[in-house]
Amino acid sequence: MKAVIQRVSEASVEVDGRVVGECNQGYMILFGAAQGDTEADIDILAHKTVNLRIFCDENDKMNKSILDIDGEILAISQFTLAADVKKGNRPSFIKALEPALAEKYYDIFCEKLKDLGVKRVEKGVFGGDMKVSLVNDGPVTILYDTEIWRKNGN
Repeated sequence: MKAVIQRVSEASVEVDGRVVGECNQGYMILFGAAQGDTEADIDILAHKTVNLRIFCDENDKMNKSILDIDGEILAISQFTLAADVKKGNRPSFIKALEPALAEKYYDIFCEKLKDLGVKRVEKGVFGGDMKVSLVNDGPVTILYDTEIWRKNGN
């Protein structure tokens, strides 16, 4: 399971010209599930996400989590994170989790973020043609792949 986490001052997602999700200071997360991912990956990813310390403290050091700043999250489903680009120039998406299960995992991930204390978690439209806008604050972008924690423990 992969997540691209961007620290943002604001982000929004539109479908058919209408804003369907937005957030202020916090994270814009691209979430992707692949074959072999499980609900245990969701737990790992959600805990790591809410405890990630990439917000600045009073000494301008990245030392605060999204919970510490009462931040918000906009989470977008992104099957292309499972792209296989080993051969040729056209990515293969055969490793992406089948849509029904991927949507279930996406929903569970967003609910888990709320359960862990994030007060506002908004979403895009699973499988939709979305236009995402954001102001990356920093810029700060972190890539999470639960495979590293599965192999080495949490």
